[in-house]
Amino acid sequence: MKRRILAPVFFLLILSIGYGYAQTNVNVDWALMPFVKVDSINPILQPKMDTKFLCPIRGSKVIWEGKDVFNPAAIVKDDKIYLLYRAEDFVGKHKGTSRIGLAVSEDGLHFERLPEPVFYPDNDEMKEFEWEGGCEDPRIVEDENGVYYLSYSAYDGDKARLFIATSTDLLKWTKHGSVFEKAYNGKYSRTWSKSGSIVCKRKGNHMVATRINGKYWMYFGDTNIFLAHSEDLINWIPLEQDTHSGLGKTELFPVISVRKDKFDSRLIEPGPPAMLTDKGILLVYNSSNSTEFGDPTLAANAYIAGQALFDKNDPAKLIDRLDSSFFKPDKPYEIDGQINQVCFLEGLVHFKGKWFMYYGTADSKIAVAVKE
Repeated sequence: MKRRILAPVFFLLILSIGYGYAQTNVNVDWALMPFVKVDSINPILQPKMDTKFLCPIRGSKVIWEGKDVFNPAAIVKDDKIYLLYRAEDFVGKHKGTSRIGLAVSEDGLHFERLPEPVFYPDNDEMKEFEWEGGCEDPRIVEDENGVYYLSYSAYDGDKARLFIATSTDLLKWTKHGSVFEKAYNGKYSRTWSKSGSIVCKRKGNHMVATRINGKYWMYFGDTNIFLAHSEDLINWIPLEQDTHSGLGKTELFPVISVRKDKFDSRLIEPGPPAMLTDKGILLVYNSSNSTEFGDPTLAANAYIAGQALFDKNDPAKLIDRLDSSFFKPDKPYEIDGQINQVCFLEGLVHFKGKWFMYYGTADSKIAVAVKE
């Protein structure tokens, strides 16, 4: 999520308390809150200097998670929580290539890491898109057959593109490339895109991709939030609208946009996989507070989280939206780091009767918050 990979952006109310939600949100019955930050153990993952990886492209060993670890995806498998997290080394002109590591927990709080990344740039057909910026900001769901789908940002150092990969064991992955390669003659595969949040439904502790009106759906974007649909979870078609230029041109159709004078005034992008509930499609999203058009009671450019609800039969129809944020930086490890004032939510699972939210802090570490 690092600001270096943000596209140019366009154009918060009421301070939220450290563990939960702003008072204006207390009567909202569709939102998932409050989450309590687990101060006794946070941050749960920090950079490590003693794990090295033989980079197949550089041909030398790198301290692959020595600089920063952040922005984790989460999934429950075999009654354990698996985190797929972004890790940076110190090498290269971009001051760090990103790879994705894997950590496992039996209680959702204490994690054991694998010594090497499980997903990374390689000498393969995706190299030109992933090198040397790396593989960034994963989000994960599974299908009815137990296949895992990982959406991630392939970053070549200049442009981020939304890609997807699949696995049956979380260790070995098949890369499929741009999610938009086959849509509109590849029109959107060549432009900036990121943050793919596939709509799923909770089945026990599993977040399973679900069809609505016969199609899978995915929210994406990091300026406004857009929407795409798919038949196979790999190839996606974005929703478009007319530009009204009189030239017959089209552009992405925003289903939710930034708001002046609010916490989500600078940009918005999806957080964990969206979830189909009885009340609608719940989307937890990350946002940034504009220095010029934002909430003056909040830090300029701070990354703060909100929630929105879409119609369960029409994923493009916004029903409701929190007026104020429910999650913001207020801990030292969230305020100071690679990028200051950042809580970036990407992993959400139901486990042992609780909700666990995993998030990146100041683009430097990983923390957890829990909802009973």
